[in-house]
Amino acid sequence: MTVQAHRFEDDQIDLTDKTVLVTGGTGSFGRQFVRTVLAKYKMRRCIVFSRDEQKQYEMAQEFPAGTGRPIRYFIGDVRDAERLELAMRGVDYVVHAAAMKHVTIAEYNPFECVKTNINGAMNLIDACIDQKVIKVVALSTDKASAPANLYGATKLASDRLFVASNAYSGEHGTLFSVVRYGNVIGSRGSVIPFFLKEMHRGVLKITDPRMTRFMITLEQGVDLVLHAFNDMTGGEIYVKKLPSMKVIDLAFAIAPEATQEVVGIRPGEKLHEQMIGAEDAFYTYEYENYYKILPSINNWSNCPIKVNKGKKVPEGFTYSSESNTDWMDKSTIQNWIANNKNNIGLI
Repeated sequence: MTVQAHRFEDDQIDLTDKTVLVTGGTGSFGRQFVRTVLAKYKMRRCIVFSRDEQKQYEMAQEFPAGTGRPIRYFIGDVRDAERLELAMRGVDYVVHAAAMKHVTIAEYNPFECVKTNINGAMNLIDACIDQKVIKVVALSTDKASAPANLYGATKLASDRLFVASNAYSGEHGTLFSVVRYGNVIGSRGSVIPFFLKEMHRGVLKITDPRMTRFMITLEQGVDLVLHAFNDMTGGEIYVKKLPSMKVIDLAFAIAPEATQEVVGIRPGEKLHEQMIGAEDAFYTYEYENYYKILPSINNWSNCPIKVNKGKKVPEGFTYSSESNTDWMDKSTIQNWIANNKNNIGLI
């Protein structure tokens, strides 16, 4: 049983003396990104941009701002274009992690989802170009490939905006790329914290016994972003190779004595997750530990610099959790959870 555990530690960008801004910086990914880069680089500034002052207050307990500390906290919403313009002054690199991401909530609040995920992306792109940011990496999701829910549809639109914006950055030359990955272990609202919360009842609710998912650790997600900054020439969508797991196996690994109750798929939910669809295969290249979907516009998918040493995937290729070649069985999942206790609240 193999599990993709590669980390891009040898080909990451050097952020020494650089200023980086993270939208949605108080979220699960944002906190881990800040934790990683502050430990690894002597940065000029690391700006946490988010709209929740309570989460910023709580984050500041772990990463206090002050004399000699490069971290800064900036209250703002990606819906507010003027606030973004102000926040981007002097920024070299941007990680866009802000999103309305809960599938069911988005289904019932579609206007709010569009305002944050699409309009917010447009505001960010404009601000980055105006303020001459060097590179921008936006976080995407497996749900953006062949979307079956509004959240996925808005993230697909966001992905296309970031890719196409490379043709709009003009003389400033701001570069935009995207990273796409599966469910993050222990992130807020994900299945593992839900199972941990419910396990004391002796019953775990399973939407469907056939359901499969990709899984990634927060550290791997941060590594992929840093690799993208180092490798990108603009317009790429990076897709990390990840293991799949069955949700019923995950439930067993967390609470082997619990009964599993099948409750049915929720509104907008998929049975399996897909990160690369057959329609993208024409523009997708494979590398040792990841795939790159190159832009279909402007003949960029044939650019030798963007392709680099990639191998074109076969026509009709898909990368989906149910047809993946790398799987985690129950014992592998248990070991994996044991090695990631810090990320899932077990210690």
